[in-house]
Amino acid sequence: MVTGLYDASPETLAQVLAGEPAYRVRQVWDGLYRRALPVAEMTDLPLRLRSRLEAAFRPSLTEAACRTDDRGQTVKWLWRLHDGAAIETVSMHYPHRSTVCVSTQAGCAMGCGFCATGQAGFSRHLSSGEIVEQVVAAIRAARPRRVSNVVFMGMGEPLANYDRVWAGIVRLHHDVGFSARHLTVSTVGVVPGIRRLAGETLPVNLAVSLHAANDNLRNQLVPVNRQWPLGVLRQACHEYVATRGRRLSIEWALIDGVNDRRSDASELARFAAPLAAHVNLIPLNPTPGSPAVGTPPERVRGFRDHLRDLGVNATIRQNRGTGIAAACGQLAAGRPAAAASARRREPARAVPD
Repeated sequence: MVTGLYDASPETLAQVLAGEPAYRVRQVWDGLYRRALPVAEMTDLPLRLRSRLEAAFRPSLTEAACRTDDRGQTVKWLWRLHDGAAIETVSMHYPHRSTVCVSTQAGCAMGCGFCATGQAGFSRHLSSGEIVEQVVAAIRAARPRRVSNVVFMGMGEPLANYDRVWAGIVRLHHDVGFSARHLTVSTVGVVPGIRRLAGETLPVNLAVSLHAANDNLRNQLVPVNRQWPLGVLRQACHEYVATRGRRLSIEWALIDGVNDRRSDASELARFAAPLAAHVNLIPLNPTPGSPAVGTPPERVRGFRDHLRDLGVNATIRQNRGTGIAAACGQLAAGRPAAAASARRREPARAVPD
């Protein structure tokens, strides 16, 4: 076999376990997903079967580094994949829940200049097994805590790797046991993917990384906007909300002097209010390859208050993991984001009010 264990199907496992009772496949499947066990710890299997499984499948994720922040409540793993590519996964613990933020690509091709992953460029898509195994690894590490939420907000654009991401979502729901309402897919605005997501059977959550609500500025901050401008994105979001009946989330990284003025808040309100969307405000986290800086805290609060005055439900996201480059926009899998900075455009500047 040349596949990773979490990319194996029940049929593949049956081939590896040929000659064994049929229930052995169910045992292995349950051990991998419901119990989140490495093969070596599946002690209900005979040693010879564990050895056979370990010999048949290559390791998918090899831990290269693990760092903690926030007094151990934020954990970031650097994983090496079988072909040398690298990704990062972040686990965040809260008093009553734990959330794992997974990567869906090694790198990212969306080209957002203020994001470390975008600065580092694109390597390849992840397989569904590589996506799922990040969650399983976080479940193991979190014990005795329970991982209750999965957000597809790590490295990469999930909807650019749609088929593998959706296959991972189905497995997390059906086999690991996550509620669809605790699975959130983030996108910078890949409209065909949003429309496909609206037609799926599982009502997962959708978060749109907007960052600007006029096309001129968004073209600079989020280059994919040139392909699917705001009017097209708004219609796709409306279709998603109408079809799924789920609340839309909008992510807005506040960049000092770029998208943090009252007029920006007014434009955002005109986009968000008709969709009854919830806005998550994220003061921009620093990255080595961008000169942009986050909006100061008092102006972040003012931006939030203005949105609320305009009838928009808005909250400020608590920064987690900034000390280990694990916060939003900081994941680069150990690659120096500055290496790609020579290719970036000058940072966008807002026009005067």
